[in-house]
Amino acid sequence: MSEVQTLTGRLLLAMPGMSDPRFDHAVIAMCVHDEAGALGIGIGKLHPGLRFRQLLENIGIDPGEAPDAPVHNGGPVEMQRGFILHSPEWCCQDTILVEQQYALSASLEALRAIARGEGPTRWIFALGYAGWGPGQLDGEMQRHGWFAAQGHDRIIFDTPAAVRWTAAWKAEGIDPALLANTTGRA
Repeated sequence: MSEVQTLTGRLLLAMPGMSDPRFDHAVIAMCVHDEAGALGIGIGKLHPGLRFRQLLENIGIDPGEAPDAPVHNGGPVEMQRGFILHSPEWCCQDTILVEQQYALSASLEALRAIARGEGPTRWIFALGYAGWGPGQLDGEMQRHGWFAAQGHDRIIFDTPAAVRWTAAWKAEGIDPALLANTTGRA
């Protein structure tokens, strides 16, 4: 990855007019970006009608103290697989620490800890992920498909999903209403 800077720990914001409608106004918390490819968790859209406590019950975990949080649409890959994007003070065996900013866990152990009230203090649960093969995301970045914003924890954990895309642009000092749907060539 010598030519391209890692996007790990950043928020990828879909540019207006992105050709793939699955990523319209997408906000992706990047967790891995290296020579082998990239993986991120979508945090800009929710699964309608699906809540965290219901999901825990569906997989046989007593929801206990878990809040009735929304479930995010993490991306189009493995949409039945769950991921917890969370604050870095808590971890389990499979946790990936992302640039000291946030962490990613995908285990039943993490779900059980949240249900017991012993998990991370701040978290988002998502089904699915966004994934790219080697060099694929780098090419999309060069074609102006994505903008790499700072991975501010207040946007990830404190901003409602419906306004994360706009909030992330504004945190970068950019008014998203002024963005064009197409790009030019010099």
